[in-house]
Amino acid sequence: MNIRWYGHSAFELTSEQLNILVDPFITGNPSCPVSIDQLSPDVICVTHGHADHFGDTVELAKNNGSLVITNYEISQYLQSVNVKSIGINCGASVKIGDVGIRMLSAQHSSSFDFLPNNRYAGSAGSFLFTFNDGTNVFHAGDTGLFGDLRDVVGNIYHPDVAILPIGNIFTMDPVEAAIATKWINPKIVIPMHYNSFDSIRQDPEYFKKLVEKHSPTTRTMILDVLNSEKIVL
Repeated sequence: MNIRWYGHSAFELTSEQLNILVDPFITGNPSCPVSIDQLSPDVICVTHGHADHFGDTVELAKNNGSLVITNYEISQYLQSVNVKSIGINCGASVKIGDVGIRMLSAQHSSSFDFLPNNRYAGSAGSFLFTFNDGTNVFHAGDTGLFGDLRDVVGNIYHPDVAILPIGNIFTMDPVEAAIATKWINPKIVIPMHYNSFDSIRQDPEYFKKLVEKHSPTTRTMILDVLNSEKIVL
């Protein structure tokens, strides 16, 4: 499985059969090195409705015939603008090609803040991706620290890779993200949702030091937005 970070919370996960794009905030993302015409996702997963996560979902899906997996309310909106989507909710899962996709909870708000009436966009969520070789990758979306990260994500699903926000203001900060890492106990943790804007400026090396102290068996991968990384467990 290959993984690529496009800055903020946008990630591309590639299996043998699928190219999956999570939270495709590409246009307007100051950290992103590509444009939407350089991407060709088979599946798009959206954690919640805020513009910096919903991003270019509609354009990418229409350009590539992508299937969107998201919560029920966002799925209803997408279907109203002629985008193929499956609406699920926390705890539910679907199998697309060679990847199982399960939606789990996140502690965060969700609205279509890019629409005139800032309408409700369902509950914010996170995703667990299970690949055919058994590798589990958890993308936390936007979240604060809450018990499900320990009791559900860590104790039940045991992800090999956890992708966690560290930016503060809208999500966990590095200290809380390091606690979440200890609870989840993944083999690899990847920080996200930082340094794309001044308001969420953080030092990922500080997060790495906290993880080394409290979760010595977990390796911190600080990704470069210019490169794809092969996950080797």
